[in-house]
Amino acid sequence: MKLRLSISFNILPGFLMACLLAATSAIAAIPNDDTTAPQQVQQAAVAERQLLVMLRMPAPHYRPDVSYGGSYKNDITEIARRRLAEELAGKYGLKVIDNWPMPALNINCYVMQAGEHISLEQAIRQLNQDPQIEWAQPLNTFTAQSTTQPALSPADAGLQGMQLVQKYWQLNDVHKLATGRNVLVAVIDSGIDTGHPDLQGQVPVRENFVDGNPYLPEIHGTGVAGIIAAHPDSKGITGVAPGARLMALRACWQEKNGSTSCNSFTLGKAINYAILNHAQVINLSLSGPDDPLLRKLIDLANARGIKVTGAVDSRKSDGGFPASHPAVFAVSNQPESGMPDKKILIAPGIDIPTTALHSRWNFVSGASYSTAHISGMMALLSELQPTIKPVKIRDGIIMRNRQDDDVRLSGNIDFCASMKQLSGRCACVCKKD
Repeated sequence: MKLRLSISFNILPGFLMACLLAATSAIAAIPNDDTTAPQQVQQAAVAERQLLVMLRMPAPHYRPDVSYGGSYKNDITEIARRRLAEELAGKYGLKVIDNWPMPALNINCYVMQAGEHISLEQAIRQLNQDPQIEWAQPLNTFTAQSTTQPALSPADAGLQGMQLVQKYWQLNDVHKLATGRNVLVAVIDSGIDTGHPDLQGQVPVRENFVDGNPYLPEIHGTGVAGIIAAHPDSKGITGVAPGARLMALRACWQEKNGSTSCNSFTLGKAINYAILNHAQVINLSLSGPDDPLLRKLIDLANARGIKVTGAVDSRKSDGGFPASHPAVFAVSNQPESGMPDKKILIAPGIDIPTTALHSRWNFVSGASYSTAHISGMMALLSELQPTIKPVKIRDGIIMRNRQDDDVRLSGNIDFCASMKQLSGRCACVCKKD
């Protein structure tokens, strides 16, 4: 897979541009990063006539002689729900394709396909009038908000001096006080290369929610993971929260053109898993249409104190979903985000060095990677204040005056002042109000 090198030299400080020129001059011939299997591409093309149908699950019953892990895999009522789903499908001219229990919401989610005799909109409208159905909705598509450049060979690493966030967030000092130690961050994304030297030992949980395909290491998920939690003991980069532990929840897949796609069903399964398995931060570096299933899951995550970050799509007037959700920390890499009614967090997201496939590193841009920075920030705050609520963080973040720095590079967050405001502790020279 060939990717165009489009580094924005005009916005880089002189010393950084010199380093970047030295690194990019040594770009080596590398293996093809296209890990997309043929069946994966076929699966990735979301059928235009598919929809989701939710059936209510019974409240879980706890038995002292049975271990309970939040799973309904052996639930005897599943047979009855499946029978009901088949009956409803027959009644409305649909076909049951797949299903997944989501005990976080006490629902069972069925993927169904509409026949040619009925429009998708009409099928959803009829299903939503049936009292046996909780709700029905489209199977929406989501995409990552990112661009990626050619990978650097291992010999070209040593990129810590080029990490803007290290300078602007004073992370060398911050890490003396907090590293996000043992905070669980759910990276709901494409596959993460857990064997990368910067990520070895950082990913204790790895699950695949893309049906019909094995877990694959992919470009986008690997890049997001490195920004959040790359450990400092290799010659590559250091994550914002190197002490955090990542849940690599593969709900997205890499397309042949290098883009990253997901859908309501795969994302719903992954968010449900993250909630049930006690994630403290959920990173959603993606955007798409407003989605009822994901909205309800995010509501639940927020109610449980989980910090959810989402990438802004600046092409959409509302910033896209999930960034538009009131409980989500909406993150962009540029001041013009298209969301005038919401507090937007701007974080470094232009020509950012991060982890790539085959033990290499990339320069990446986009709100996806700005979102990863904020997820790392949430992990640091979660270590300092484990019970801190998302709403308190939102109210306590101190924004930097735009005249102080170039927002395109440094973002609009005074991180040290925010950390002191939210935790009462400061490891660096905090700016005075």
